[in-house]
Amino acid sequence: MRARAGDPPRTMAQKILASRSDESAPSTDLIKAKVDQVVLTRSPSRVLAEAFALGLKKTQIEAAVVYDGRCVTSTHPRPEEPEPVLDDPSFDPTAQSLTLARAGIGVPSAVHLERFAAPGRLMLTDDPKLATVGGTGMLTLIAPSSQLAKALVDGYAMIRAPKSVQILLSGRTRPFVCARDVVHELIRRNLEDTVRGVEQRTGAPVVLEFAGPSAKLLSVAERAVLASIAPLVGAVGSLFISDEKTEAYLRDQRRSKAHRALIPDAGAPSEEVVNIDLAAVDPLVMDPTGAIRSVRDVAGKPVAQVILGGDGTATARDFLAAATLLKSKKIGPRLDFLICPPSRQILEILAKTGALTDLLATGARLIEPDRLVTYGELYPAPSTDIGFAVRTSDVEPSAPGPGAYVVSAETLAYTVAHSQLGDPRAFKRPVRVQIPRELPTEDQLVVRERRDAPGSTKKPPAVPVPPLATPFKGAETLLVYSPANRVTGKPVGPEPRPGEIAAGPWAAVCKSSGEVRQVAGRSARLVAQAKVRAVFATHVPLGLATQLAGHGVVCLEVDEAGLKAIEASKDVALPAPATLAVAGATVTAGKAKVNVRWVALPGERNWVTGGSAAAPATAAKAR
Repeated sequence: MRARAGDPPRTMAQKILASRSDESAPSTDLIKAKVDQVVLTRSPSRVLAEAFALGLKKTQIEAAVVYDGRCVTSTHPRPEEPEPVLDDPSFDPTAQSLTLARAGIGVPSAVHLERFAAPGRLMLTDDPKLATVGGTGMLTLIAPSSQLAKALVDGYAMIRAPKSVQILLSGRTRPFVCARDVVHELIRRNLEDTVRGVEQRTGAPVVLEFAGPSAKLLSVAERAVLASIAPLVGAVGSLFISDEKTEAYLRDQRRSKAHRALIPDAGAPSEEVVNIDLAAVDPLVMDPTGAIRSVRDVAGKPVAQVILGGDGTATARDFLAAATLLKSKKIGPRLDFLICPPSRQILEILAKTGALTDLLATGARLIEPDRLVTYGELYPAPSTDIGFAVRTSDVEPSAPGPGAYVVSAETLAYTVAHSQLGDPRAFKRPVRVQIPRELPTEDQLVVRERRDAPGSTKKPPAVPVPPLATPFKGAETLLVYSPANRVTGKPVGPEPRPGEIAAGPWAAVCKSSGEVRQVAGRSARLVAQAKVRAVFATHVPLGLATQLAGHGVVCLEVDEAGLKAIEASKDVALPAPATLAVAGATVTAGKAKVNVRWVALPGERNWVTGGSAAAPATAAKAR
């Protein structure tokens, strides 16, 4: 992607969006951009039902992939688990040019990197974990279900133009330090505060762009792990350059035609620059509270459960390294060691190299890559009275249980060998791993449209359209819910459980970005229940604000005193949207007047007042 003569220097994100939009200058509202890929993983049936209602016959975008992550089934499914479109026998994804990734193929963040990620393209999805594909130079943005449905139908989406924060990598990692430790180091250096500062200063979401001399030395798998940091720090996405290593990776995946070169222009604007010397990074862990600590600070803590894998941040190299370090070792009598290869490709690599046999010989159990493993609902962390849980994957904010330590593969190997946390450098002999160049790429569980097949005349399945968000038209009074809500008195998180708060609608008081992420992650289901109407927080990451606006949720920022006043009240009264949108707007919490700021652009406010992001934003510029 080369800049045209006379164009100002552009970042990688700006290059991708400029090639897909007619926007010639930064917009004060949403911009209309052409979408290359749509990926559905969390609520695919909802999006497809909305797309069929909008008239979807055959999508024209480059790739539309639907992941069915239900490997473990039950005769008593959870209320949010049924997928009426996917379970309909008349549903033929090829009729609408959709690709269906069947259960068992792996977790979407790993599989999509291998089979579909394409440099220099724009992808919309409902899964924050797909930020990993930024390791190939593909821009991934989270969108509400109505926007995803609209993109399937006409190939376009209304998005916020982002700003960039550049992360310059230098040096080389030392033995027993890997990409996961670098992610933890960036979190420890308060990258979230940097992202938050840029958002508050510019009013634009942030894309992290990795650069520097060492960025070119990293493999695409390592780049993907670093790219996964975006949702953890409030950024909307991550990008690496697309270079010779990217081309070689795609060639090994037999997808060399997908390659496009992508580098930032010299002198491209960046709001902030973060420097990190990889040689100065030590083995680190994220504890159950989300704090980053040196592995030496937690050494000796007993461990009852270990899960290697589960999402795209566990690479083939991690499994091979763990197998090498654990060869001829056995697990302790009170330790559960679970391995969850995130893709069938990685599983086949482990089988062909003998690493799978070595891992099973330690006493490990092989489990399927069900999406509920990622969510923490299958194999949840045990009680800390028994011992702590250790993972190599990021924990969902809404995961049940007491939480887990997130560690690198080397630290996990030490934990398995000793049944307690400790410094992997105690192994002393550095592990050397060679990834096979001939990768298994057979897609037996991918249902694609055959190019030589005649055009399908099948109609979309007749499924009910899920309820849209309730439009926010006039003044509303909402019940208040927070982790310490005085209605229940139970610290259960920012989402009320059935029966704890009857009726509704309600407003969530969120004390951290993690709690906002929890509400956003469940916003589609909560909208269907007509429960959530507003979120109050001292800071709402702008990517989450866009996602919530598409589900009809009003995101309001307040100061600490205002948040406490709302939390202490039984309910909060919101004025009409026209009043709430002006500077200096207030809401009423009990007897207190609290100043608020509606975190939404004019186009996003139209989504909230219209009940859907699929309708054209009348306040956005005509294109």
